[in-house]
Parts: sequence; C-alpha cells; structure tokens
Amino acid sequence: MGKVSFIIPKGHLAEGALRLLERAGYTVLGDERTYRPSINDPKIELKILRPQEIPVLIGDGLHDIGITGADWLRETRADVEVLLDLEYARVKLVLAVPKYWTNVNSLSDLLEEFNRAGRTLRISTEYLNISAEYVMDNPVYKRLYGDKEPLIITPWWKKGENDRVTIYLSFGATEAKPPEDADAIIDVMETGESLERNNLKPIEIIMESTAILIANKKALLDPEKREKIYDVLTLLKGVVDGRKKLHIFVNVHRDNLQRLLERLPALKKPTIAPLSDENWYSVNTVIDKDQFLEILPMLRRLAQGLVVYEPRQVLPLEEITSGEKSPGGE
Repeated sequence: MGKVSFIIPKGHLAEGALRLLERAGYTVLGDERTYRPSINDPKIELKILRPQEIPVLIGDGLHDIGITGADWLRETRADVEVLLDLEYARVKLVLAVPKYWTNVNSLSDLLEEFNRAGRTLRISTEYLNISAEYVMDNPVYKRLYGDKEPLIITPWWKKGENDRVTIYLSFGATEAKPPEDADAIIDVMETGESLERNNLKPIEIIMESTAILIANKKALLDPEKREKIYDVLTLLKGVVDGRKKLHIFVNVHRDNLQRLLERLPALKKPTIAPLSDENWYSVNTVIDKDQFLEILPMLRRLAQGLVVYEPRQVLPLEEITSGEKSPGGE
C-alpha cells in the first residue's frame, strides 16, 4: 500500500500534537521551518498545515488522517470521520464586546442596542459560517431581520443581504479590532487574559472546542490504510486514556486480601501474585486518577508498600478493532 498521509497542525495546536505523538511512541524529526517532518513509522507520511485547512483537505481525500480543532471542523462543514477527542487545546468560542458597554451582556442586547441607535453592527471573526449561523439563530435577530443573512465581507467577495449586521473576515489579531474596526468579535478564548488585556469581555459562549483526530471516509474503506489508521488511533487513545489513570502496586496480607479486592476499583480485574512469604500477595491494577484519594485511606489500613505510577499509555485493544466496529462507534 501507499503511505498513510497524516496532517498535523501548525500554530496553537502544534505543541500539544507533537507531545501526544511522542508519548504514543512516535519520534518526529525536522527543523522548525520544515512542513514535512519525518516520523519513525515507514508507513506514515507527515505534513504540517494550518488547522483551518485540515478538515477540507481530508474530506476531499487529499490526505488520510489529521489533527485539527472541533471548531474548524464545524466551521468548514467537512465530511470526515471523527475518530477521537484528543482532549487538549480546550478553548471556548465566544462573542466579546468592549468592557465599558455595561448595558450589553448578550447577543440580544447587542442587536437591540444597535438597531435602536440605527447603527450597523460590525463583527470581526475568522469563523464566518459559525458566526452567521449563530447570529441568525438569535430570536431578536429573527424578529428584527427575519431570514435575511448577515452581510459577510472578505477581501474577495461579499454575500448576504442584511447590511445592518456585517461579519468581517479576520486574519488574526481579532482582539485588536474593537472599537475602531469592529463593534464585537467572535473568537476563541482559553483563559480570557487576551480579551482582558484588550479591554474586552465575553458575553456569550458559542461552543467549546478541543483538538480532534479525523479521517477520510474512503481511506477507512481501504483495508491496508484502515489498519494503519487504527494503529494510530489505538496509540493516541492510549495516551488520552493514560492521562486519566494511575497504575498502583500494593502488598497485602492474606487476611486483608479479600476485603481489599472488594473495595478496589480496577480497569478490568486486578492482577494478584503470591510473594515469597506465603502470607503475602502483590496486587496491581489500573484505576481512574480521580479515585485515588478516595481509596487511599482504605489502602493505608489494609495494604503495605504502595507504589503509584502514571502510565504512559493505557491501550484499549478490545475497544478498537479494524474489523468489528465502525470508526467512532461505541
């Protein structure tokens, strides 16, 4: 078979993607300016592109798998298979306005205020489709303007019929646009510090987004490519799941063994091994990280020699198969 073409993102998603691949056992090499790094899997070919482009290119079959943001998948409306929520780069897409607008705390307030003043509302964003849909779904917008689409403006084209609400394509630095170049923005927010520094306040959350692993649907129908894609999926899911788990080892006296096993959560079933002293056993298992503090008092009472590891990966081999389940299936 040919190599599986795997696109990894440039920009704010890049560092997390590279850490994820490294923890999964991959080695990615290349200087900072290369867009074609090497990887220690001869059946994978890597390329680096902007996350905005990745859903469309994978949906069109130019590449097989890739990492992008859920926000960009929704924005581009690309027809791809979502394989996995990678659970990093967690952000919120928000509507924000200048902080000194104390009487504006929602999109409805914003629309009412500008309509009452007879002014055109200008919104700056990189997310043209999401923004237009969001504005048109607002009940105040529907009451004022009906089904008219906001006027969407880019350097190359304009579309839409409602010039009382205009959405301008931003090429970055969106927070800098108000108040001179825009009245409001729709942009991603991680901590809110950037909005704060630019004297803006978020007034509505449009969606939450994380990095996701996506695949071309036709590539998944190719048996050989599907095998390799599912190798990647298994390793990355192992990392995602491993971050939530702890691997614990304890020694327990035979008198306490059954009581410990009854109270010990386990990924499947704990492994029990006799020690050189016939009265003692070693027990090891994988538990959810948030269960550890809850069971620690019990472990102190019933066991000895507690050792705790953060696993590099917990591979869900029974959950992910190349033949028995459809991708993304439960």
